[in-house]
Amino acid sequence: MKRVRLIVAYDGTNYKGWQVQPNGITIEEVLNRELSRLLGEEIVVSGASRTDSGVHSLGNVAVFDTETRMPAEKISFALNQRLPEDIVVQDSCEVEADWHPRFVPSRKTYEYRILNRTFRMPTRRLDTYFYHYPLDVTKMQEAASYLVGEHDFKSFCAVGAQVKTTVRTIYACDVFREGDIITIRVTGNGFLYNMVRIIAGTLIKIGGGELPPEEIKEILAACDRSAAGPTAPAHGLTMMGIGFEE
Repeated sequence: MKRVRLIVAYDGTNYKGWQVQPNGITIEEVLNRELSRLLGEEIVVSGASRTDSGVHSLGNVAVFDTETRMPAEKISFALNQRLPEDIVVQDSCEVEADWHPRFVPSRKTYEYRILNRTFRMPTRRLDTYFYHYPLDVTKMQEAASYLVGEHDFKSFCAVGAQVKTTVRTIYACDVFREGDIITIRVTGNGFLYNMVRIIAGTLIKIGGGELPPEEIKEILAACDRSAAGPTAPAHGLTMMGIGFEE
């Protein structure tokens, strides 16, 4: 028996998120099915991040155990021949038998992209959130700076989420514009359910002038979901990758 780590990129448009669901096809379901067929045994992958329906990834991480004699580094090549075009394994390697991405200290980075222009751009409809009102990136960046550090992010967590604590550490939160695309890039030690999308929705309100940047401090202190802005649509969000402290 050996444990194999996969780095998985996917366009989440056609999937009900990462985790197996009864109401539609998921990334995890496809990986389990195709790995089981490839290796001739029942395979169940376990992922580092359970991205939501419609969310994309450039580097989610998963592990699975297998009896196969196929070298771990070859599995990615063989598996990609079977996967649909919107899921691609970027790397596969063998790890220690007890290594698991959820239990190793890590830094996860997400980007939320906003298409901020007068009219929609059809080629960016699947990976950006179109918002036609002008946004002030300077105000958004000032607001984002108040999120850096260790805070109780209960105001930025979907109601009903089952977690032991809502305290998380944000190492960096930046907002920048390139052409018509505004990117919110957040790196942290972990994220609550819908946390990045709620941060994005709140920063959009601030960028649009509905709230002052310093309001972020009051929102954090409130520890109340209703104090923050709306949850931005899923399709603007991409998991960029995970760095592990080996």
